[in-house]
Amino acid sequence: MNDTIGSIFTKENKKLVTFITGGDPDFNTSNEIIKVLIKNKVDIIEIGMPFSDPMADGPIIQLSSNRAINEGINLDLIFSLVSNAKNTNKNIPIILMGYYNIILHYGVKRFVNQCLLNGVSGLIIVDLQPEEDIELFKELKENNIDLIRLITPTTDEDRLKLILKNASGFLYLVSVMGTTGQKSAKMEDITKYINFIKQHSNLPVIPGFGIKDELDVNNICKVADGAVVGSSIIKIIEENLNNKKKMLIEIDDFVKKLKNGTVV
Repeated sequence: MNDTIGSIFTKENKKLVTFITGGDPDFNTSNEIIKVLIKNKVDIIEIGMPFSDPMADGPIIQLSSNRAINEGINLDLIFSLVSNAKNTNKNIPIILMGYYNIILHYGVKRFVNQCLLNGVSGLIIVDLQPEEDIELFKELKENNIDLIRLITPTTDEDRLKLILKNASGFLYLVSVMGTTGQKSAKMEDITKYINFIKQHSNLPVIPGFGIKDELDVNNICKVADGAVVGSSIIKIIEENLNNKKKMLIEIDDFVKKLKNGTVV
């Protein structure tokens, strides 16, 4: 397990993971947003790698990807965002989240090398199935970078065992079916899924998708090891594209509340 991600789960308090699309709404503002997240003691930052066809993402995150792509954001600039974040706080775990085509186009070895050089702690590759992850997993393992796997509500026991073989860092539980930002998670279902997963793995389980606010975070943290919030933050960006100062103030206020929600 990567020391950076593993070390934050040695404490009993619950973890807040926040997602933003790298370079949304532009490179400089994205840097400032990340600083706000770090200031508010977010435990892990997920940075989305912009992609033209993000199948698993709802319209809010799709639009954020489009904004970043229109700004010319590429993987080299994403790595610059990571490097800048690590310069602000060298201990903050940074996860890159996205689709495998981006990595293949960049080159697997080159991509993992840049992850290592810039301080990426882990990857979440939405469309990479465990049957197809051998090349990437080999490079990540050699460089001590976590491959964080997605588990869905339809994952059965055999499939879970296969997913767990190459999983590390934590497990990302997709708490609702469908795309991100579309529905609210049902606590009864989440509790059941977590109990099921914990029978087979000691890795922390952190739900994402459908977790919108402080109350959702608090409810999730009562049964899980933390919570992921993304679409609600990106919605603030979308609503304040013409007023970056107001955008940063609102994100600051919102993330403070999310962090308070982790106290259970």
